[in-house]
Amino acid sequence: MKSVTILGSTGSVGASTVDLLLQAPERYRVAVLVGGRNVAKLAEQAIVLRAGHAVIAETDGLADLRARLAGTGIRVSAGREAVCEAAGEPVDWTMAAITGAAGLAPTLAAIRQGGAVALANKEALVSAGDVMLRAVAEAGATLLPVDSEHNAIFQAMADKQVGEVERIVLTASGGPFRTASVDEMERATPEAALRHPVWSMGAKISIDSASMFNKGLEVIEAARLFGLPEARIDVLVHPQSVVHGMVHYTDGSVLAQLGAPDMRIPIAHALAWPGRMPTRSPRLDLALVGQLAFEAPDPVRFPALRLARAALRAGGAAPAILSAANEVAVEAFLDRRIGFLDIARLVEAVLDRLGQQSADTLDAVLHWDGEARRQAARSAASRAA
Repeated sequence: MKSVTILGSTGSVGASTVDLLLQAPERYRVAVLVGGRNVAKLAEQAIVLRAGHAVIAETDGLADLRARLAGTGIRVSAGREAVCEAAGEPVDWTMAAITGAAGLAPTLAAIRQGGAVALANKEALVSAGDVMLRAVAEAGATLLPVDSEHNAIFQAMADKQVGEVERIVLTASGGPFRTASVDEMERATPEAALRHPVWSMGAKISIDSASMFNKGLEVIEAARLFGLPEARIDVLVHPQSVVHGMVHYTDGSVLAQLGAPDMRIPIAHALAWPGRMPTRSPRLDLALVGQLAFEAPDPVRFPALRLARAALRAGGAAPAILSAANEVAVEAFLDRRIGFLDIARLVEAVLDRLGQQSADTLDAVLHWDGEARRQAARSAASRAA
């Protein structure tokens, strides 16, 4: 049996992973589940999966978790230090799905124990790419991408002929503002930005999809995962969200991965890798889809791609600053303190203000993440005044 840890089990990716594990209990043994605040959901997951250890990130949930798991024999702990210790427990496979900067230290702990780590936390490679990749090399760990686009590229490179890759293409749905004018985007409300035409996602990623910041972050992540320069990573808008990624080879061949827009598909691929496992995901019917359309993203209406590429080229702390400032800007937009197009303006202002900085340790990454958040918060306050 493959031993498994889920970091962020109560979130959407974690819950999908739990669903897949319940479909194949004979193949997996759950060692650790880590949740954020939802004690009831974590306890329920731990019981049905017969987990060895359940950890709640917030210490004020410890008593409740202990009471819910009394008599089960499941070990219980709480707090950020306990999360990192649990993440470092030796297992075959870890789902790293704690979002934001809070997921960096646990993801690093999981990498250092040397197993396979399925990455659903963008910040791991965006903000701390050099640190994480150095740890991967030292521990002999395996990174398995879970984002649908990166997992698609990973599958299309299954022959391992990375040296023969000419370029890769990440696809984007275009979000709710794919055909909107600049004036319409300037006046956009949070409700409009949250109405994604294809995917069902949380608020942060939905806004990032609307602004295409998610695709900018994915360009940075792809560069880290596949060892490609920024110039060999393209983005195409693909409204149907059927083709998730393409790999162009030097002989002119193009390999693409297609599938229904369901996160259980890339999660299942990572969970069963190097094999595969059945899922209950809807099957793709190309006759029903009818047509597949592609177009280049508009750099004027979606400046996030330009900012992300510039941060990737700059290196150092720039990607961490970009990611942190964007997180604060999205929160400010959702709170109606800034406009939709102010998100990119605020991020660019923070990048310009903080300039070139090095970040070769996790402490340095977290320092510049915090500084970017402070600068972004001040900028958001001044725009709202």
